Amino acid sequence: MPLSAADAYPAPVTERHDQVRTDRLLMRRWRDSDRDPFAAMNADAEVMRYFPAAMTQTESDAFVDRIEERFDTQGFGLWALELAETGEFLGYTGLNPMPDGVPGAGGMEVGWRLSVAAWGKGYATEAANAAVDVAFNGAGLGELWSMTAVLNGPSQAVMRRIGMTLLGTFEHPRIDADSPLRPHVIYRLERPA
Repeated sequence: MPLSAADAYPAPVTERHDQVRTDRLLMRRWRDSDRDPFAAMNADAEVMRYFPAAMTQTESDAFVDRIEERFDTQGFGLWALELAETGEFLGYTGLNPMPDGVPGAGGMEVGWRLSVAAWGKGYATEAANAAVDVAFNGAGLGELWSMTAVLNGPSQAVMRRIGMTLLGTFEHPRIDADSPLRPHVIYRLERPA
C-alpha cells in the first residue's frame, strides 16, 4: 500500500540515515534475505504475545515493503537489526510515525521487535538509544513517543532505560475491546535542551 503525504515524516529529507552502527549492532536498510527470518519471527507466538495476532509471510513481507517506503520518503525508519560481528538477523529497531487515534498521534515513535534469541542481551536498549540519537541529532525531532500493552513489562523497561517518561494509559482503538492487550501505556521523551 503506497504511503500518503500524511503518513510520511513532514520535514523534507535533508540527510539519509540508511545505516547506523553501535558497539555491537548494525542497523540498516532491509535486504531480501531478511524476509524469511523476519516472517518466522512474526509468526512466533512468544515474540508476538503482546500484539493482537501473529503475521503471515504475506503480511510480514508487506510490512517490510512499507518500512522501505518510509526510508525513501523520510530518510530513516525501522532498521533491520543485525549483530555486527556475525551478521545474524535480530529483528528491527527504529522510528515510525505514531498511528491515528492514540496519544502522540502525528508524532514519531521509537520501537523495536527482536527474536527470542536476542532477548536479555541489551540489544533493544542499545539500538533504541541509537535511534533516539538519529531522531534528535539527525532528523531534528523535538520529541519521541513509545507505546505498548500494559502487560508488556520488558518493553516498558527499555523505554525507561532510554530515558522515556510514562505519561499514562489509554485504550488502544485498534485492539478489540475485550482483549487484555487493549490497555496500553504511553511514554514520551523530549529532545535535551
